Amino acid sequence: MYAIVEIAGQQFKVSKDLKVYVNRLTNEEGSKVSFDKVLLLDDNGNVTLGAPAIEGASVEAKVLQHLKGDKVIVFKKKRRKGYKKRNGHRQYLTQIVIEGITAAGGTKKAAAKKAVVAEDAATEEVEAPKVKKAAAPKAKKEATKE
Repeated sequence: MYAIVEIAGQQFKVSKDLKVYVNRLTNEEGSKVSFDKVLLLDDNGNVTLGAPAIEGASVEAKVLQHLKGDKVIVFKKKRRKGYKKRNGHRQYLTQIVIEGITAAGGTKKAAAKKAVVAEDAATEEVEAPKVKKAAAPKAKKEATKE
């Protein structure tokens, strides 16, 4: 079983007992956190899609530690101008471990059916009645040929 969940503005594919590095969370080390924005859920081939998120589904995780990522060097240079700038950056990260995925929502077929019904309702409002072409222009063409 796996899920695609949005954590701190980024989407992650997670499963049980998986360790993930995410952007810094405000929770303390050792605390439990729950993510409710589950976008997709796969339970042994039974796929559930959210529109945009699955209602009632959540991912439970535990904060292991807060740390800093590897240093990224930003180097800017303009040739023949004597311009060089060197800058470094270390991203603040949080390591979490996924403890469980709770599924409570509709199936893929139900979500697809809702989307089709909504699409049909939208197209009914937009479509205008079709007008049949008049037969008069054909008569003029035939008259000009003779």
